Order: sequence, then C-alpha cells, then structure tokens
Amino acid sequence: MDPVLPASAEADLAAAAALLAQGRLIGLPTETVYGLAADARNPEAVQAIFALKQRPADHPLIVHIGTLEELQAWAAEVPPAALALARAFWPGPLTLVLPARPDVPRMVTGGLDTVALRMPAHPVALAVLRRLGRGVAAPSANRHLRVSPTTAAHVREEFGDALPLVLDGGPCTVGIESTIVDLSTGTPRVLRPGAISAAQIADCLQRAVDLRPAAGTRAPGLMKRHYSPRARVECTAPNALAAHVAACLADGLRTAQLSAAPPVQPHPALVWLAAGETPDARMQRLYGLLREADILGVDVVVAELPEGDGPAEALRDRLLRAAGQGSVPPN
Repeated sequence: MDPVLPASAEADLAAAAALLAQGRLIGLPTETVYGLAADARNPEAVQAIFALKQRPADHPLIVHIGTLEELQAWAAEVPPAALALARAFWPGPLTLVLPARPDVPRMVTGGLDTVALRMPAHPVALAVLRRLGRGVAAPSANRHLRVSPTTAAHVREEFGDALPLVLDGGPCTVGIESTIVDLSTGTPRVLRPGAISAAQIADCLQRAVDLRPAAGTRAPGLMKRHYSPRARVECTAPNALAAHVAACLADGLRTAQLSAAPPVQPHPALVWLAAGETPDARMQRLYGLLREADILGVDVVVAELPEGDGPAEALRDRLLRAAGQGSVPPN
C-alpha cells in the first residue's frame, strides 16, 4: 500500500513538478537518502546533475518512477524476475538494472545499454513523480564521494542556494542507498547491498543470486572510496574496537568512536557516536553520524563493523567504502 501524503503539501508538490518540467534541479526526499532530482528525459537537466555533484559522466544514474507501468517506458525487456521483485518490494529501497530501450538517454545510463530503475516509498517522492508523469534521475544530493544526505538540512548545507527547492520530507527512514540487483543477464546479481537483503531477493525469486558485481561493472556506489566524511574513517571488528581507539588516542588524534556501545573508558579527546542497537537503527543513523563527526572536527572515526548478513552486510559495505577500502565478500 502506498504511503499517505498530507494534503498541506500540495503547493510544494506542484512547485516541485513544475520546476522539474522546466529542466531545473530540486532536492527530493526518498526513504533511502535525499536525491538531487532532474527530469531523466531532459539531457540538459541530467547534465546539470553531473556538474553540480562533480560526478564522472560514466557513472550511471538511477531513474525513479512513480508506477509499475512506467517500467515499459524505460526497459527494453521486463523479465518475469523483474516483475516479481517489483511487485514484492516496490515502492521500496530496491533498484532493478534492466536492458534499456533505445530512446533512453545514454547520459542517464553512463553510456551503458542498461538502465537502473526504482520506485521510491517516500510519499513526497511518489507524489512528485506521479504529478510529473515521467521518470526522474535522482542520485544522492551531495558532492561526488561525500556523505549522502538524510535530511533536507543536509542538502541545503551541501548546495546552499544552488537549488531552487528542497522538499522537506523529514529524516529518511531507511538511511542508506537502495539495494541494486542486475537482471540484465541470465543470473540475478546484487551490485550494491542495501536494506533488502540478498536472501530476501533469492527467496522471492526462488533461485540463487550472485552476491558481488562482476569485474568491471559500473553501477552507483561501487567506487572504492565513497560516502566519506572529511575525517579519516578506520574500520575494526567489535573485539578490536577498544584497542584501536586507544591507539588513535595515544597518537594524539581527536577520535570519534562509532559503535553500538559507549567507549570503555572516557577521554577528553574522545567522543561517542551512538550507532544504534539494531541494524535498522544503524542504517538510519549512519550518514548523520558521519556528518556529525565533521562538525565536531575529529581527526579519525573508528567504526565498529557490524557482524551478520542482510542489513549488517550493507552497513559494512558503506563503512568500508567510507574508509576507502572498498567492500568485502559477505560473511
């Protein structure tokens, strides 16, 4: 069932759809992160996304759609697996990579012959998409490689007056980017982990899925360094956390400990970034805490890597990329 949007937002929705139709960029809330949105059929508007984000032109964008029927407007082929996943998880934090129709602007696909599609679950995003009536490219509303925004304030801090409108949909409820599944070849393949796990995808399709991108794959979020604050990020296993923090403090570094439990011993140069006790809470808080580390002016963030599959795997991916280490195979 689609979420319900308050009637009081009608004026903002109309303004957002009008700006997108005019080829302007806006800040758009989704349940994952806030997006830098433009009409995906307008090459000049899409080019403005790349320019403002300082994003390489060969990095594909995700096209956000408002109805299941719009799949046919973007995908040259919609296999049964794609329909099954869309019906199970849309609207929601799942992106499907499918063969692109010939008329899909290759600026959107990063020059590839595939297109990434998602139907977001946020009521504001869905309302704007349905009012506009066509797909919107909406990568995260931050400079390339930096921390993704999860509030409207983050978007304004990032871009200031460069955007004519940032719709405020409140804090993102998921907090990290969507799971990406490539269905353009024979075997479903998870290109980026997210809140929807590989196990959920395999269960829906009743078949195995590959858990890592093939060599040379280009997709959002696959750079070795991504989601990075200005502070250095160092990742560690839970049983090594205290020793790692102590070593940073011994080196005279202003240190933030990003973890579920507080530090074992207080220190004037140490702050605790309370990650949350559950994987869902940790996903929702992660990017806000990384931004907080920069506001506090710490030198290093020592991040506890959560253990387990599903959302924990997605968290490990984001933390390791924030540290510039890429990702690792699942447990």
